[in-house]
Amino acid sequence: MLGLEGKSVFQSPRGWVPIYADAEQTLAVMSIGFLLKNRDDPVIWRGPKKTAMIKLFLEDVYWDNLDYLIIDTPPGTSDEHISVMENIRSLPVLGAVLVTTPQAVAVGDVRREVTFCRKTGIRILGIIENMSGFVCPTCAECTNIFSKGGGEALAIHAKVPFLGCIPIDPQLTQALESGVSFIDSFEGSNVTETFKNIAAQITSS
Repeated sequence: MLGLEGKSVFQSPRGWVPIYADAEQTLAVMSIGFLLKNRDDPVIWRGPKKTAMIKLFLEDVYWDNLDYLIIDTPPGTSDEHISVMENIRSLPVLGAVLVTTPQAVAVGDVRREVTFCRKTGIRILGIIENMSGFVCPTCAECTNIFSKGGGEALAIHAKVPFLGCIPIDPQLTQALESGVSFIDSFEGSNVTETFKNIAAQITSS
């Protein structure tokens, strides 16, 4: 997605040096993918090893001066989430952004994540509904193939902000798979405006 395929990290006296996604070095990235010999290698680790790697990424990476540190976690509430929480307790955490798809099963999973955040004292910045309809590449009409409104209903139920809906857009998919900036390439699209609006809400929280 960020055009960093085949990149590798190295260690410096200050710790692991992340990979920068742009020439201006405004976006630094660290991923387990950088440490694999082959992109198709699976990461078959038990809890303790995953916990140790999360701790390393948070404490031993030379992030330099950051405006934001964004931690992308897998769905659900598991070892990864608990490990992240244990390692950031002393930091000024802005909050969590929860992402769901419209289906009831997915909304149920995110409802448990709401409970997890509240039990661990993490502020919920809002909920995003992903795959919220399909945008036709020919006529730009949006069809709700997976239903619609599950994310917004959960936000109302949980009394947290609803940040917006992101539809399935073939142009967005192509941009992500080729490492091209969708916002730069499709500046006038409704999806770009949605992304900008969501970002503005999060950064103003």
